[in-house]
This record gives sequence, C-alpha cells and structure tokens, in this order.
Amino acid sequence: MIGTIITAIIIGAIIGALARLVMPGKQNISVVMTIVLGILGSAIGSWLVATLTSASSSALSIPGIIAGVAVAVVLIAIYMRVTAGRTRV
Repeated sequence: MIGTIITAIIIGAIIGALARLVMPGKQNISVVMTIVLGILGSAIGSWLVATLTSASSSALSIPGIIAGVAVAVVLIAIYMRVTAGRTRV
C-alpha cells in the first residue's frame, strides 16, 4: 500500500514536470501542486488509454505517459486560469 502511494507520487512528479516543460511560458505553481496535477493527469491518462484501446495500460507505458502528460497540461492550464486573479500573501 505505501509502495503504491510512493510510486504514484514519483510518477506524478515526473508527469507534472514533463507537462510544465511542454507548456509554453512560465507557470507560477508550486511543486506540490505540480505533483498533485501530475498524479491526476497520470491516473486520468492511463484510464483513457485503457478505455479507448480496450487493453490494460499502466502509467509507465509510452501511451500512458503521453496521455498523462497531455491531461496534466490541460489540468495545469485550468488551474492557472482558475487562480489567475488571486494574489498570494
């Protein structure tokens, strides 16, 4: 159980970092939010690949990584839009 959580955090960090590298411009989000959005992107991307191809897919497969990064890019863009007008104290 703890190994699954640690693996999800590591994969989320990698997917989130790749998504931020792919996105143009500067993203003003924290490392924690990058990891959270990377985990969500990885999970949703893997689910989409598994659903659309009717084959079992993991986050560590090439299609899973590509889909995870694509979903994470969308999630980061949505997050940036939602938090655009907020100031940090």
